[in-house]
Amino acid sequence: MKTTGNTIFMTGGTSGIGLGLARKLRDLGNTVIISGRRKDLLDRIAAEDGIEGIALDVADPESITAAVETVTTTYPDLNVVVTMAGVMRAEDLHDPAHLATSEEIIAINLLGTIRTITAFTPYLLKQPDPAILTVSSGLAFVPLVITPTYNATKAAIHSYTQSLRRQLADTPLQVIEVIPPAVQTALLNQENDERAMPLDDYLTETVELLQQQPDAEEILVDRVRFLRDAERENRYDAVIAALNPSY
Repeated sequence: MKTTGNTIFMTGGTSGIGLGLARKLRDLGNTVIISGRRKDLLDRIAAEDGIEGIALDVADPESITAAVETVTTTYPDLNVVVTMAGVMRAEDLHDPAHLATSEEIIAINLLGTIRTITAFTPYLLKQPDPAILTVSSGLAFVPLVITPTYNATKAAIHSYTQSLRRQLADTPLQVIEVIPPAVQTALLNQENDERAMPLDDYLTETVELLQQQPDAEEILVDRVRFLRDAERENRYDAVIAALNPSY
């Protein structure tokens, strides 16, 4: 993926990794459009950062359809889509009431990603230098036990991305999987968690990898390899125990 001169649409992007990455990509000379459910927040970001936004609820198929129409009409040079939107919730699997939380996570993280990719792919296939960036997690490879459905959706995104890449191998559309570790963001209240990677450090390393590895299939900061490579390096049992000391 080239890292300048793109027109990039990002689902999510109003906070955390999404907003930080949007700013970094803008500063590299890209046009970046973010989305989110809160129009007031999008308007504030547009005023403060100069990053335009559109209202989008990725759990609503009709909202995705409307977003595709708006983005492709307003920004006809669109050539990159980043599926950043996601939620992370703790669940107690002893309690059947967790199912409502599980279904919400699946609707946003997994179905939202699949529907967004499905809706934008035909347009991207007509564009020069097209790319799709999915966002999974190190927890796709070793789970954090208190967030079971989040882990499962990220594992599904990893698998879906691999299938997508192979099915589109006969096209110019590049498929890249961004795999973050725990990062100091509001996700699961990790802003001040010393075990998580500082947000600025994560963003800097990620952008450097995108610049240095234009043909990369996975964007892996060093911090996430502890999880990503655990099984292939025969460390899985030790890593899951270290990650989940209460279990």
